[in-house]
Amino acid sequence: MKKAKAKSKVKARPAPKKKVAPIPAGYHAVTPYLSIRGAAEALEFYKMAFGAKEIMRMPGPDGKLGHAEISIGGSRIMLADEHPQMDFVGPQSRGGTTVSLHVYVPNVDATVERAVQAGAKLTRPVEDQFYGDRTGTVEDPFGHRWHLATHKEDLSKAELRKRAEKAMAKAGGG
Repeated sequence: MKKAKAKSKVKARPAPKKKVAPIPAGYHAVTPYLSIRGAAEALEFYKMAFGAKEIMRMPGPDGKLGHAEISIGGSRIMLADEHPQMDFVGPQSRGGTTVSLHVYVPNVDATVERAVQAGAKLTRPVEDQFYGDRTGTVEDPFGHRWHLATHKEDLSKAELRKRAEKAMAKAGGG
C-alpha cells in the first residue's frame, strides 16, 4: 500500500514589496499646483512665455483639463481647470492671488520680455536687487504672479545684512 502524500498547509509568501520613495522621481518636496480657468490655454502660454516642457495632460470627461504637469528649469508644476464643487478655484474666481511663483532663469531680462510678448502683464520691471538677484514680476493672463530672477552675486550674511539695512533706510526715506 502506498502512503498518501500530505498536503502542505503552508501558504506561499507574497513577494516582498519594492521600497517606494516618499518623493517620486522627477519631483521636489514642494510642488505648486495651480487652479486655472482655461488650463489648456495656460499650458500653451507657459510653454511660450517660460519655455515650459509639458510632462503630462489628462483631460476630464467634461472637456476640462483634469490634471497636467509641466517642468520649468527642472521643477514640476501641476495644474488643472477650476473645479468649484471641490473649492478648487483660481485667482480669477477668487479676485486675485496671494502667492507668487519664484523662478530662477538663466536670463531674466529675456524671460520677462518673452512672457510679456506672450500676453503677461509686467507688474514689476526687471532690476538688480540688493540681495544679489536681478528680478522682475509678471502676472500671467490667468491671474498667477511669477517672480522671475537671475542670481548675479553670492553675498556673505554680513554683506547681505549691510545691504538690507541700506535698502530699508532708503525705502523709509532716510
